[in-house]
Amino acid sequence: MQRKIKSYVLRAGRVSNRQRQGLDHWFKNYELSVGGTPWNLAEEFHRIADTVVEIGFGMGASLLTMAQNNPELNYIGIEVHQAGVGSLAADLHKYQLSNVRIVAHDAVEVFRTQLLDNSLAGVQIFFPDPWHKKRHHKRRLIQKEFIQLLAKKIKPGGFIHCATDWQDYAEHMLDVLSTETTLQNTRKEGGYSPRPLSRPLTKFEQRGERLGHGVWDLIFTKLDENS
Repeated sequence: MQRKIKSYVLRAGRVSNRQRQGLDHWFKNYELSVGGTPWNLAEEFHRIADTVVEIGFGMGASLLTMAQNNPELNYIGIEVHQAGVGSLAADLHKYQLSNVRIVAHDAVEVFRTQLLDNSLAGVQIFFPDPWHKKRHHKRRLIQKEFIQLLAKKIKPGGFIHCATDWQDYAEHMLDVLSTETTLQNTRKEGGYSPRPLSRPLTKFEQRGERLGHGVWDLIFTKLDENS
């Protein structure tokens, strides 16, 4: 799958002193480089464990919390913005976590080239850019072809968990996920799931709740090929 339209725009945003320190000193300890053969996850994490990928982790707060709460899981965080990469690297060093790796690269290419089929326990995509203007909808990350690619990479029984605070994007996500024949909605009656306790409540989300903004969670699992 070749997708030339990017779901993000790289801007020269401000990087704080702490984030710069994370980039310059600690990122190398957690980095997964892109190129060459697909990753051997057992070798990269120095253990065999279920692995979850988070696409677009922002500043890394929710990913950090999940890694702390689930030390038995491996996590790969994908983020292209330097401030977020530096922030998470600094936090991983501060808390001495060994179950997280960081990829500073385009997620579509990462899934195409670096991850083996049926190798992941799950993929989570929390509050991706909604590209709310209609002419920009083609930039949205959640598209039919990309969900097909994600579904190939997760194991049977593995999950795809998306969350957004834009209703229009939530409806688009639900349509795309529901039409992927290898997935099923964990909500038996269909539609959106209540926020699971496994997804930390962010400051951004708490502010939205106070302002009366909605948040929509979608959790789909991969069907067993033999079922």
